[in-house]
Amino acid sequence: MVQRRGRKAQYRRVLLKLSGEALMGQQGFGFDPRMAARIAEEIREIHSIGVEVAATIGGGNIVRGISVSAAGMDRVSGDYMGMLATVINALALQNALEKRGVFTRVQSAIEMKEVAEPFIRRRAIRHLEKGRVVIFAAGTGNPYFTTDTAAALRAIEIGAEIILKATKVDGIYDSDPAKNASAKLISSISYQQVLDRGLRVMDSTAVALCMENNLPIVVFNLLRRGNIKEAVMGRKVGSVVHL
Repeated sequence: MVQRRGRKAQYRRVLLKLSGEALMGQQGFGFDPRMAARIAEEIREIHSIGVEVAATIGGGNIVRGISVSAAGMDRVSGDYMGMLATVINALALQNALEKRGVFTRVQSAIEMKEVAEPFIRRRAIRHLEKGRVVIFAAGTGNPYFTTDTAAALRAIEIGAEIILKATKVDGIYDSDPAKNASAKLISSISYQQVLDRGLRVMDSTAVALCMENNLPIVVFNLLRRGNIKEAVMGRKVGSVVHL
């Protein structure tokens, strides 16, 4: 349990999973500096109460490997393009955080020493212990693996206590709320139920990894200000995936 300035957080170390689309804001492509600033401010707030924060970001606002492969490009090449897009997003978020006085490190699964550190587990943990936010970029460094899987893998490697999965909806629904106005929000669900029902929370590999390591996932709406802190404080927000 983390405690500072009289406030308590439920979790000591968390991994925040952001989609690339989250950084677009209201734009149709790329990233909106205003949205990056808003996310950075919410991260700064939980960091200021002593929570150790790591993050992963997708690259869908720039390029999706699976989408370009569907258009005829080689899947492996497309996936590497997607990994590089996540590095761009990680650098954008790093800039927004450091403008707010939060020391940040970007660690990339693909070596590019001029702009990011290589991913080294012990170094990442040490950064967190020293109060730095660590942003993991370039997925796992391997094609065919999504940033969902990278988030689950990195969270387990660094000993995170929970994955905070930020989305554009209020949580997990029994059907697509964009297509079904009667879709119902599920407040609590098991990993196995997610897999059995084919709910699109995270990809099945990521969910299975979390299940095997008993790593809970909170799925919540990033567009509602304060939800990151609500989740960290252990308050009821979004949907929880657990054993």
